[in-house]
Amino acid sequence: MTSSSRQFKNDIYEQLSHIGKSLSAGPRLEILDLLCQSPRTVEALAGQVGQSVANTSHHLQVLRRARLVEARREGVHVIYSLAGEEVCAFFVALRELAESRLLEIEQVTRQYLRERGVMEAVDRDVLVRRAKKGEVTVLDVRPDVEFQAGHIPGAISIPLAELKRKLTQLPRDREIVAYCRGPYCVLAIEAVEMLRKNGFTASRLSDGVPDWRAKGLPVEVKQ
Repeated sequence: MTSSSRQFKNDIYEQLSHIGKSLSAGPRLEILDLLCQSPRTVEALAGQVGQSVANTSHHLQVLRRARLVEARREGVHVIYSLAGEEVCAFFVALRELAESRLLEIEQVTRQYLRERGVMEAVDRDVLVRRAKKGEVTVLDVRPDVEFQAGHIPGAISIPLAELKRKLTQLPRDREIVAYCRGPYCVLAIEAVEMLRKNGFTASRLSDGVPDWRAKGLPVEVKQ
């Protein structure tokens, strides 16, 4: 290999490493997960990831330098979003790779679900068939801004914070399947707990909208 060819390869792989370096902190991965749902301000992101605004802003700047996120100003607020749909697809692929290689992820997840008494999630393909037949009600318990940005077709939106006072809006003659942001989002788990305590037949879907898209399934956007 010539010296110029070696330098070319060195330069390419050094550039590729910038992506890996930008993802070397848990909060940054959670930020990408949240931005897969919808754009957000730094303040909203900070509240979701349990970090100070200053720390969250730092993480966002790292992601911006790697060109994974973008920012735009709306009035006094700066809105952050993913740089493209391929970033979300990359995050989902990274998560699935980690799930397949790291036994610890399954152990942590199972322990949490066991402590909450949560049953196994509904199978995606089974849900699609049952939803088409009108056998289940699909419930999106994410904030409304995320529902508007993209949701499973036919789902109804009742954010978890509003669920208790809107239980009368839900049918009792068929099962309710709740979903939120994906396998590590607890909103659907809490929703199912509340529904069951109030006499509903309820289960959860571990998929979020990014998983739905990654599998080539249709996603509706509220106009």
